[in-house]
Amino acid sequence: FEPFKIPSGSMIPTLQVGDLILVNKFTYGVRLPVIHTKIIEGNAPQRGDVMVFRYPPQPNLDYIKRVVGLPGDEVLLQDGHVWVNGELVDEPYVDEPDPFSRQRVRVKPAHFFVLGDNRPRSSDSREFGLVPQDYIRGRVELRVWPPERAGPIDAE
Repeated sequence: FEPFKIPSGSMIPTLQVGDLILVNKFTYGVRLPVIHTKIIEGNAPQRGDVMVFRYPPQPNLDYIKRVVGLPGDEVLLQDGHVWVNGELVDEPYVDEPDPFSRQRVRVKPAHFFVLGDNRPRSSDSREFGLVPQDYIRGRVELRVWPPERAGPIDAE
């Protein structure tokens, strides 16, 4: 596990600025440091997972977002709603949808479409595109701070 502190409000209400989380770096497999070559296979990311990944435009930065689209999926954003493969996605973790987003994306092999839970205030796949599988660092498992909100972070 690796601790991360939440720096922005892009995942509100799920994660708040200042929350301390633990990320399971082995869920999706084990990679060699620096060269990022996978040496042990793990589980594939699933829709709803909250994950940490290297930010595609600046791979030295880490971002935290929710997985919405898997390889091969068609993701449609329209009128504040998300459809995946023609089915409306129930998103109880989104307080304020973004009614201005309109986008249709086919997720390429070995890539993922991610969104922040705080849609109007999130830099995510709508802006920077798909996240390559090799950029994924791990799945958010647990909030450890603040104590009154400590507990598991579920893929909803």
